[in-house]
Amino acid sequence: MVNVETALKEATTLIEGAIGAALVDYGSGMALGTIGGGKDLDLAVAAAGNTDVVRAKVRTMELLGLKDEIEDILITLGSQYHLIRLMKGRTSVGFFLYLALDKKRANLAMARHQLKKIEAELEI
Repeated sequence: MVNVETALKEATTLIEGAIGAALVDYGSGMALGTIGGGKDLDLAVAAAGNTDVVRAKVRTMELLGLKDEIEDILITLGSQYHLIRLMKGRTSVGFFLYLALDKKRANLAMARHQLKKIEAELEI
């Protein structure tokens, strides 16, 4: 098991094209940890904004009566991918991993695979 800081470092070093990463509590919208980002990507703002995305999707699934789980949510921009992975561990319900990727350098399938692996090892 790894802690939040180690998990986020792994996300930005092991995943090609990673711009920034965060672990977010989608109950409050607060980031428990961030790495990367910069003047063009404020991870605190991204954490809060993507919390709204997660809440909206969870609410929509409830309204539709879907009895399934969200693995991840992909937002594709012109130059970036934004990947939101909802955590499912016993102690991690209510959290998501957020990863911003440079579209030109990233391999989306590998990024999803690595993020799933990081989620499995992360202990909150």
